[in-house]
Formats: sequence, structure tokens, C-alpha cells
Amino acid sequence: MVWRLDRLGRSLTDLVEIIARLKSRGIDFESLTEKIETFSPAGQLIFHIFAALAQFERSLIRERVMAGLKAARARGRKGGRPKKLRPKDKLMIETLRKDPNLSLGEIAARFGVSRSTLYRNGA
Repeated sequence: MVWRLDRLGRSLTDLVEIIARLKSRGIDFESLTEKIETFSPAGQLIFHIFAALAQFERSLIRERVMAGLKAARARGRKGGRPKKLRPKDKLMIETLRKDPNLSLGEIAARFGVSRSTLYRNGA
């Protein structure tokens, strides 16, 4: 028993394989939201139709997301998390690292980053 059909598998073939494995072990399937079951031949037919529609919907969503990302890149937008340290911050950190009275932890605290961020950025 699952809440929604698309929670069970990632693709139509995946769903069909899972249901076949369950069926071979004598286990029937039921989806609570779509009211689909595999106890009867009619239920099995409905399952296959809904599984195909769910895969189609996921494909459309993926297609739209990819088109949106492509359009954003064309407008000059770049994805991902913004860099924490700017180039001028890195230069300042290099200067501060030469001061023997400052620890790496103190320098990291000044810039609001972790010590590992400084290591990763060549401090």
C-alpha cells in the first residue's frame, strides 16, 4: 500500500517491475490517493494507465525545468550557491595569514566562514 503511485517508482518500467515482484510473492498493490489496486484485472489495467500518465507527467516537469534553466542561463543567470569569499577577501586573508598572532579560526570568524572554507580556498 502506498500513498501515491509516483512514490513507488521512478519510471513506468520501475513501477511495473516492482508490482510484478510483489505479485510473484502473492502480494497485491493498492494506491490510496488514486484508488488503484491490483487485485482484479480491471485494477491492473487502471494501474498501467496511471503509471504511464505519472511517467509522462514527470517527463513534462523535467522538460519544463530544463527549459527554464536554459532560459535563465541565456539571461546570464548562474545556478548554484553564491561564493562566500570574494577575490578581495581572499587577498585580505592571505595578508592576515602572515600575522603570527592570528589563528586560522580567528580569521575565519572575521569573514564569517569556517576554517575548512579557508583551506578549500587556498588559505
